[in-house]
Amino acid sequence: MWLEYFEQYAENKLSLFLKAKPWNYKNDICMIGFKKLADATGETKWNDYILKSGSYLLKEDGTIDNWYNGEKNSDKVSFGKTFRILHEITKDSRYLLGIEEAYRMLEGYPRTETGNFWHKDIYPHQVWLDGLYMIMPFYAQSLIEFHENTWDDIFDQFQNAHKLLWNNELKLYTHANDCSRLSDWSDETTGQSQVVWLRAVGWFFMALVDTYEISCKESDRAEELKLILGDASRYMLNYLDTDVNMFHQIVDRKDLQDNYHETSGSAMMAYAFMKASRLGLLEGKYGQIGSSILDGIKNRYLTREEGVLTLKGICASAGLGPGPDNREDRDGTPEYYLREKQMDDNQHGTAACMMAVSEQLLRVN
Repeated sequence: MWLEYFEQYAENKLSLFLKAKPWNYKNDICMIGFKKLADATGETKWNDYILKSGSYLLKEDGTIDNWYNGEKNSDKVSFGKTFRILHEITKDSRYLLGIEEAYRMLEGYPRTETGNFWHKDIYPHQVWLDGLYMIMPFYAQSLIEFHENTWDDIFDQFQNAHKLLWNNELKLYTHANDCSRLSDWSDETTGQSQVVWLRAVGWFFMALVDTYEISCKESDRAEELKLILGDASRYMLNYLDTDVNMFHQIVDRKDLQDNYHETSGSAMMAYAFMKASRLGLLEGKYGQIGSSILDGIKNRYLTREEGVLTLKGICASAGLGPGPDNREDRDGTPEYYLREKQMDDNQHGTAACMMAVSEQLLRVN
């Protein structure tokens, strides 16, 4: 059922997203999902969808969509992941140039007082869990490809992110930290935002696992990621709703009336648990738990009507502060995260499920 859904999505739905907005990180995670499906199934049709989509990123005249000189934006660094996939499939040197451009974006990238990359120009002095996934796996692979050795920078940033974003009372990660304490949503003492948003946690868990996989043969410090992941996973399991095998949009607040079981973050956790178990970062039970979470998503939210499959329960977007649209409602409260719309077949959810299904297939095979 999952593979049928992904094929329908690639044939009929993804192009609508590609045409509606300039290239963005949501397209990158779809490309990652397709590549993982190709690797797990051995079927090249998934790579064909990547090649077809690539024309939206790299234009015929050689320009890169939605990339601006001098911009510092973790979401845009993520474009390098798609360029790397396209180069791996085609060996076309144009895509290699895209990888190099994305890597150069990190040169002179502004940092917080702790040494972490800012999330974006428009979010100065802020570290978001999302940004660790956007940058760190790409950064790690680039160190190998460009024969550089700044591994300590990567592991220091993970350690600092843990210190900045870990709520020791809840034993969970909050969404973001403003090291300047200037944002209305930031705690005046810790700088942390107040809500444990599921998808943000999912981004961070995937960042830990994917970066470990890349770095484990390059630096002994990769073991630090294993320790962070192990502790965080143990506490995160306390919030898994085992009646449906999913996590809530606000992880620790199932008491809130409008809180719901959210697809994208649950799928990210499923992927991270299964992959971490496969790589030996987590004990074997986490592989089964991750697989059960993916099954829970399918049972609750993957629906069929007149032959058309639809994936539901996906938070369309969430963030902190005004953002590019100058919104006044992104105040970091629980009510805000529950007000954000849900969107059927949103890329966050579909792509994360592709990644999780790929890991589930590897368990079977």
